[in-house]
Amino acid sequence: MWGPPDAPMRPAPVRPAPLIDPFQRAITYLRVSVTDRCDLRCVYCMSEDMAFLPKRDLLTLEELDRVCTVFVERGVRKLRITGGEPLVRRDIMHLFRGLSRHLASGALDELTLTTNGTRLKQHAAELADLGVRRINVSLDTLDPDKFRAITRRGDLPVVLDGIAAARAAGLKVKINAVALKGVNEDEIAAMLAWAHGEGMDLTLIEVMPLGEVEPDRTDQFLPLSVVRERLQARHTLTPLPDRTGGPARYVRVEETGGRLGFITPLTHNFCESCNRVRLTCTGRLYLCLGQEDAADLRAPLRASPDNALVAEAIAEAITRKPKGHDFVIERAARPAVPRHMSTTGG
Repeated sequence: MWGPPDAPMRPAPVRPAPLIDPFQRAITYLRVSVTDRCDLRCVYCMSEDMAFLPKRDLLTLEELDRVCTVFVERGVRKLRITGGEPLVRRDIMHLFRGLSRHLASGALDELTLTTNGTRLKQHAAELADLGVRRINVSLDTLDPDKFRAITRRGDLPVVLDGIAAARAAGLKVKINAVALKGVNEDEIAAMLAWAHGEGMDLTLIEVMPLGEVEPDRTDQFLPLSVVRERLQARHTLTPLPDRTGGPARYVRVEETGGRLGFITPLTHNFCESCNRVRLTCTGRLYLCLGQEDAADLRAPLRASPDNALVAEAIAEAITRKPKGHDFVIERAARPAVPRHMSTTGG
């Protein structure tokens, strides 16, 4: 019995050799800050009176696409778009549309973003259509008054509507919450119950000493070792081997069935398996969140219409990636690095 001829065998795509740092870690994850601007002013992240960069200093969306493409060509498998708040950047969906071609080709495993959720309702459906499958939403409290105090201007129902729109569009949502002593430590258990009840992961983050802010961070700092002990008094936390590409270490909360992550840059350094570098909206490539060494990619990007010079600059920069950061948090000490988190990318 005759049948149709066999389809020609398509060779498996050849993956490029990844960028390898001096400690033999493959760099497969790029976090890209598309703007230092944000429509909130969270007390642990920004000064109330922020001086934002002139727009002329920012890479264009086309330049951001070029740099991301070079990284993908050198083995990066995950791109996370950050800010500031990425969705306040004018025409930001143009960048997502462009980068989605790397998902379609199979060159990229994941395109995602971290957002404060204020503009998520308007963009969630298109993000899902472009191949974004999961997102992180920064949310530190479920109390509207406390939310406004932490963000200095935010409206909690707007963020909750954005989260609902994202989930309706089929996006998997993870909530990121910064643990703040005397501010939200009394509602972490309630946030855990809410997130898991809605089918969302929750990740807790220690406050990081980046940039000058008005409150003293020693007053904000809440060790997650303390939080974990408190949670263990009422929940069974089972360690998980799960990794999502970032620094979080996960447990399963047996009573809820949900996943809880801990990001502990101060009480437990997470650098040993770091596979990440960060690109700022001005084209500076930071090799470590907690170090000042960076490479200028804007100059080589603008010096030539092809990508050879920027590819060379990236490769050279990776040879300088340090083993880890040296975060400490002490009263009267200056921040570990002077730049704000919104400049580097959250």
